[in-house]
Amino acid sequence: MKQNYLKSYSKINLFLNIWNKSKKTKLHNLYSIIFKTDLHDKIKVKKIFKQNDVIIFSGIFSKQVNKSKNSISQSLFILRKKGFLKKNPKYQIKIEKKIPVFSGLGGSSSNASTLIKYFLKRKKISKKNLNYFSNKIGSDLRLFFESNQILQKSLTKYKNLNKKMIFYFIIIYPFFRCSTKEIYSKVNNYDKIKKLNFNNLNSKKKMVQNLKQSHNSLEKIAIKKFPKISKILAELKQLDNCEFSRLTGSGSACFGLFLTKKSAHLGLRKIKKKFPNYWCVVAKSI
Repeated sequence: MKQNYLKSYSKINLFLNIWNKSKKTKLHNLYSIIFKTDLHDKIKVKKIFKQNDVIIFSGIFSKQVNKSKNSISQSLFILRKKGFLKKNPKYQIKIEKKIPVFSGLGGSSSNASTLIKYFLKRKKISKKNLNYFSNKIGSDLRLFFESNQILQKSLTKYKNLNKKMIFYFIIIYPFFRCSTKEIYSKVNNYDKIKKLNFNNLNSKKKMVQNLKQSHNSLEKIAIKKFPKISKILAELKQLDNCEFSRLTGSGSACFGLFLTKKSAHLGLRKIKKKFPNYWCVVAKSI
């Protein structure tokens, strides 16, 4: 049966280091390994003959989306401005939100990139246009035009990981709204980057060993704002076969990494009892 919706995938920062701030863009340069996961929003696109586009958000996290200005409305505006779309027809776009908003899982940027790629069809977006979209919508947009498992070396430079690795994640979203802009505004110290040896990233075991020695530079800032994040990370780490726990992006979503599906699902049962009022799922890297 033909699928009638687009999958807009989430991302997880397995670690995140900040090594400086660009004087030109005023944005921070990151060093991070990023995996996309099978947790995704569903997007449906349909032509309509109306004066305006109709954008409809549904799902558990839809109420947190700004209905008047969001990454979907911004994408449509820019696509028309750059000549990728004509003024007419207009479109009805339905987004079923399964990725938490203000979570560090990249839902907004993923939605935008999914829609842009849909309308571009097989056209390759130029670096100039990608920079323009990213500047208007958000810097994370770029990474959703990369492969599913990457090393981010700076704000605009990425390297594909040679070997696809399957990990399982318990993701917990405690319904704290972490503003990316606010969290990054509190960064006062920069990391001295220890560059990864890709020869040591060809097996899951070696990858995990490297990841355990890493951290998320934004974690302490997020914990200062929301102290309960510390408890979430501690409870995840105590689960059987959890390799490590960490904040993703600027938060507030936290994850524990597991090597097997069985271990992750067993852990999910326990964690749901610990945090019955938080949103908890298992996701798989893609």
